[in-house]
Amino acid sequence: MKRRTASCPSCGAPVTFGPGSVIAVCDFCKTVVARGDKKVEDHGKVADLVETSSRLRRGMTGRYKRRSFTIAGRVQYRHPAGGVWDEWYLAFSEGRWGWLAEAQGNLYLTFEKRLRRNAKVPDFDDLGVGKSVDLGGAPFEVFERGTATCGSAEGEIPWDFRIGAEHRFVDLQDAKGRVATLEYGAEPQLFVGEVVSVDDLNLSGEGWDFEPETASGGGLQLNCPNCAGPLTLRVPDQSLRVTCPSCNSLLDANSGKLSYLKTLKSRESFPILIPLGKEGKLFGEKYTVIGYMRRYATWMGKMFPWNEYLLYNPDLGFRWLVHNDNHWSFVHPPKQPVSAKWRRWKQFTYDNSQFRLYDRGVAYVRYVIGEFYWKVEVGEKVTTADFIAPPRMVSFEWSETGKSEELNVSLGNYVTVDEIQQAFDVKSIPRPWGVGVIQPGPWPGWGLFLVWPILVLFLVLIHAAYSKPGATGSDGWLCFYAILTVSSVPLGILAYRYAFEVNRWQNSDFSPYATE
Repeated sequence: MKRRTASCPSCGAPVTFGPGSVIAVCDFCKTVVARGDKKVEDHGKVADLVETSSRLRRGMTGRYKRRSFTIAGRVQYRHPAGGVWDEWYLAFSEGRWGWLAEAQGNLYLTFEKRLRRNAKVPDFDDLGVGKSVDLGGAPFEVFERGTATCGSAEGEIPWDFRIGAEHRFVDLQDAKGRVATLEYGAEPQLFVGEVVSVDDLNLSGEGWDFEPETASGGGLQLNCPNCAGPLTLRVPDQSLRVTCPSCNSLLDANSGKLSYLKTLKSRESFPILIPLGKEGKLFGEKYTVIGYMRRYATWMGKMFPWNEYLLYNPDLGFRWLVHNDNHWSFVHPPKQPVSAKWRRWKQFTYDNSQFRLYDRGVAYVRYVIGEFYWKVEVGEKVTTADFIAPPRMVSFEWSETGKSEELNVSLGNYVTVDEIQQAFDVKSIPRPWGVGVIQPGPWPGWGLFLVWPILVLFLVLIHAAYSKPGATGSDGWLCFYAILTVSSVPLGILAYRYAFEVNRWQNSDFSPYATE
């Protein structure tokens, strides 16, 4: 493929434009060089990229669906809620470009799709979370609408990158799991694709053997700007908030630089059962505990608190352990698509299970300590809806930040106390007494309920055999008591299961067992 080489208008170093490249960032002076018809233009200098734990590198090569590509460039966006995400540009051998967005451990590969001439693209301000967008083919649903900022860049870029420019976007998903983004620039542009894994990209090249630094192993050692006490950033490239363990100061973390925000109230009644920095292994993956958050909701004038532990894995991103009434659940992104129309639902089907609405409400942050990947604040609130199909829960959290709104969907799986203690090598974790919201109900298996009718039938047949004319006879009451004895165990189990389910729903306004 033909490439064009020009001189950087700032330092004179050579810059190269491949087919379709509009911008090239000079490797020597970081000048954004724009490709013109007759000469190149200087669009200013970019700031240094924020270091992230990404394993991707410019210059790597790979194959996707039998088509080879090179990672030619990257743009780093600043999210309205804080933090950055990377968008890598894949130059394919046939001249096509792919956009590979990397956010919170997930990879989204999309390609530009031309909008039909008669396509009615909604205005940016008319779209909101949960709304449907028909752009031809299967309808998409809005999961996020935001305005980000173009922060920094490197390499070649196939569009007119401008430093500090606003980037208005709407992220979409359809029922088949396809993802799409509508970008609102001078003209709306549509990009459609899917979630991919590193293995799907078949990457190779210099830097591929790079192993991202784990959250353990010391981390970045700093001092609190308020009390000068020592603290450790285990994920310095992605942490935006950190709490000093010495003076309870909430600090803003900007690329490893700390600034004081305010002092939080004492956590005297908030025991942390898994220490920050502790490593553990759940479901075959290693995680490090990097943050702790106390949240609560109110129901009928009563406060219902719970604890959340933020886990980090360099390859998978962030996960959560939720501790509620001494019951635990492991929370992660769902692998299958979930509709964004959660506001109208009372129940829905997901992964062959029927999920019922357990509660709706508002969740508030009461206390935080450790590191977090967004600018968390005490008092921060999100609108929630939880749907259960024990031992799983699908949770929806909707939030607004300035010009942006976002819906986060998560899937929780019940975890026993023994599994938590074994995974993180911790002892004396309190055991639950009551019924957990997604605690599996008692069930001895189908064997007992298959044997039960056989035994009853056997007793009836014996009674009938000895009750024939000419036989010595059979005591009907004795047969009745025998059947009652045989039935006591399965009937007792069914009664206990019913009471178990009633207790599960006792704090829900949507209980299927409510009598009013």
